Amino acid sequence: MDLGLLLLRLVLAAILYMHATQKTLGWFSGLGLDRMAPIFESLGQRPGRQMVKLAAACELTGSLLIAIGLATPLGAAILAGTMAVAGGASTLSKGTVWNVAGGGEYPFVLGAFAVVLGFTGPGSWSLDSVVNAPWVPKSNAAAAVIGVIVLVVAALAAVAAHLRTRAHLAAGAADAAAESAPPTSA
Repeated sequence: MDLGLLLLRLVLAAILYMHATQKTLGWFSGLGLDRMAPIFESLGQRPGRQMVKLAAACELTGSLLIAIGLATPLGAAILAGTMAVAGGASTLSKGTVWNVAGGGEYPFVLGAFAVVLGFTGPGSWSLDSVVNAPWVPKSNAAAAVIGVIVLVVAALAAVAAHLRTRAHLAAGAADAAAESAPPTSA
């Protein structure tokens, strides 16, 4: 079990580290900050440049925490919340959840993996276990409580971003409709 949790932590951390550096630095076939900013804006994440930096900072911080297994519930909540925002923005913008059509399916899956770590804990091969952190679950009941807290924190963090995304997308649609409307005579 500990090996499986370690592998889950490392794979998830690696994927989200790569996502962050794709967005900001253009590594791993990414677009980099200047080309990602307008994409974020089209997804309702405004101002785009700052939102790219925020998303990348969250992905890097959460990735580091879960990779080394330190403050794992915090890292899991950061990643789950960030992926809920990413998945929600893509889904709202494209009108579908499915990845093949530009929806948020993939970020939702990554976020679900982070929530799973909230419920399972990091396993014995982690700094949390080495320091005997109080949030390392010692029973199924403790795991359930910690997991629910991770899920609730991630959801609360994502709600404000989702409301903001909806408002930005609605404002963008209204602006586009106004621009394409025929001129009226007075």
